[in-house]
Amino acid sequence: MTVKTSISLTDEQEAFARSLVETGQYPSLSAVLQRGLDMLRRDTERSNAEIEALRILIDQRRAGVFVDLDDGEAETRAMLERKRRARAAL
Repeated sequence: MTVKTSISLTDEQEAFARSLVETGQYPSLSAVLQRGLDMLRRDTERSNAEIEALRILIDQRRAGVFVDLDDGEAETRAMLERKRRARAAL
């Protein structure tokens, strides 16, 4: 489902978006903005996943469980990778 909405862009933003359409990289201004929002959503989700992984690690430390730095980094990387794969499967 698509929804029509009105937005405001700076002259620079509008010129850039139009240049992407004019060079054939995107079929329309809507497509440019949709792509930008999709990228922002993924970036936000990635940041949130990293923050959550850090919160979990901090909570583990506060609970008195000692995690070796190398083990903690490996666990964090593995957790982030699992979350990325889960989101990519959506």
